[in-house]
Amino acid sequence: MTEFVGLVLAAGEGKRFGGPKAPFELYGERLVDRSVRILSEAGASHVYVVLGAWVGNVPHAECIVNSEWETGMGSSLRVGLNYLETETDFQRVVITLVDLPGLTAPAIQRVANDSQAISVATYDGTRGHPVAFNREHWTEVANSAYGDFGAREFLKSHAELVSSVDVSDVATGEDMDVRP
Repeated sequence: MTEFVGLVLAAGEGKRFGGPKAPFELYGERLVDRSVRILSEAGASHVYVVLGAWVGNVPHAECIVNSEWETGMGSSLRVGLNYLETETDFQRVVITLVDLPGLTAPAIQRVANDSQAISVATYDGTRGHPVAFNREHWTEVANSAYGDFGAREFLKSHAELVSSVDVSDVATGEDMDVRP
């Protein structure tokens, strides 16, 4: 099993959702707590959460506040990866979004344990989250992140390095854009 840390991007204001998604309770559990729990169940040695529009206590995780959260998910990815690079010695990170209620620990494990330096979950051939990066790519990924595109441009320009990991048999990649 590969050692990895988890990074949850949870800083957004959730315009279409009607408010920040991180503190939203689904089936009696906040989305942010669920994200931390499944990363831990998957074997993450530590979990970090990037917050912004909503900032609160997140048990069993270290919170990083993105003061530029209004600029989009790209800034949260930059803040999270820059923090990990300067403050930790970890070599692999699995990144996920807070609003993926169909994501499971087995899906995270499959992506985390893939042998490639860059691994992306796919659902019936469509790329989604989580995404795993080895440390040697963190700076370039962070530098390429902008707006709401996160690592998308980096992944496109480095297609030869990316491993697609099908997880559609153990998870769904649907996000929560609107309240259930």
